[in-house]
Amino acid sequence: MRRARPFLALAAAETCSLSGTRLSTVAIPWLVLSTTGSPVLTGVTAMMEMLPYVVAKALGGPLIDRVGAKRIAIVCDTASVVVVGLVPLLDFFGLLGMPVLLLIVFAMGVLRGPSDAAKQAMVPDIARLANVPLERVTGVASAIERLASTAGAAGAGALIGLIGPGQALLVNAATFAAAALIVAVGIPEMRRMPELSGARPAERASYLDDLREGWRFLRGDAVLVSIVVMVAITNLLDQAYHAVLLPVWTRDSGHGPELLGAMFAAFAGASIAGAAIAAAIGERMPRLIVYTVAFLLTGFPRFLVVAMDAPLGLVFTILAIGGFASGFLNPILSAVIFERIPKPLTGRVIALNTALCFALIPFGGLVGGALISTIGLAAALLLTGLAYLVATLFPLALKSFRGFDRAIADAGASVSRR
Repeated sequence: MRRARPFLALAAAETCSLSGTRLSTVAIPWLVLSTTGSPVLTGVTAMMEMLPYVVAKALGGPLIDRVGAKRIAIVCDTASVVVVGLVPLLDFFGLLGMPVLLLIVFAMGVLRGPSDAAKQAMVPDIARLANVPLERVTGVASAIERLASTAGAAGAGALIGLIGPGQALLVNAATFAAAALIVAVGIPEMRRMPELSGARPAERASYLDDLREGWRFLRGDAVLVSIVVMVAITNLLDQAYHAVLLPVWTRDSGHGPELLGAMFAAFAGASIAGAAIAAAIGERMPRLIVYTVAFLLTGFPRFLVVAMDAPLGLVFTILAIGGFASGFLNPILSAVIFERIPKPLTGRVIALNTALCFALIPFGGLVGGALISTIGLAAALLLTGLAYLVATLFPLALKSFRGFDRAIADAGASVSRR
């Protein structure tokens, strides 16, 4: 039980912070859309959070390796309590205009990026402490992420309908406070930068040297580069779908935030089952086959069914099937990534990898808003769905991507890749 304590603490902290973040991804777009009626402004708001998120996440990697993942997570989550809490406070007094909201979401992104990277960097150490395969830890972590997303999305719709999108973010602030407390109490300090443990201060590499070392390692691995490109494109399209296309479709169909939250929850809820199966048998699954089938089910169909204005029963069925398939993806992709990173470079390479995967997300809302304004909602949904299909299948044509299916026993000591 003592071996499992750090993992349980990380799981609980992730549940809190992710459920709160999921709530904000419903509440903030709905706040902007309901007050301005503009899909473009909704996309701009999403960009103002995600752009600093990506940059701060990338630049925070060397700090995670030097200062420690635990400390970074605690500091950033604690500061997020104050920043997120400004939204309901200013909304209550009628002071929350668009310029102020854009500044707040910018600060939210700056803090959330390093915090998320720090929690992700803890995973290999916690897997070693628990003495379990990476696929199992990443599978359980993915199931928890999906559970938090389900609770956050479902709760967001009901909460927004009850007290409004601005005041709903009080819950988001509370989840950050809980996450910071759990990490502080439940997770031990992790060993940092072991290759420098005997070095004198004068020998310590500079921050920029650390950042460059992580970049050289990342770009030298063809499998990871392929993953980064594919995930970056699908994240762009997912952001367009979640931040603009689906909210606009919900509004234009005569529904409210309750349905939007329910659709997010249906997808995320079904994905819990997929992630749970991946956690149980992930190390025995053929990675490439699972990757291909899962992306075929989780991508294009959910864009198509909404574009066709299908009955809600069919929409929810397709979302549930796609969600179940998506539950297999993160455990496999995360295991492939983690097992290829040497221990001394974990923080900076994980941060760079995830930042690059998220690099196009800031523009997803803008793409969604621009497509709706130029070709209409239905055509925008079909176009983004087809682009999603191409992005997920294209890596299969690359010879270098075949290394995806080969597990690496331990990258812990070598420093030649990420």
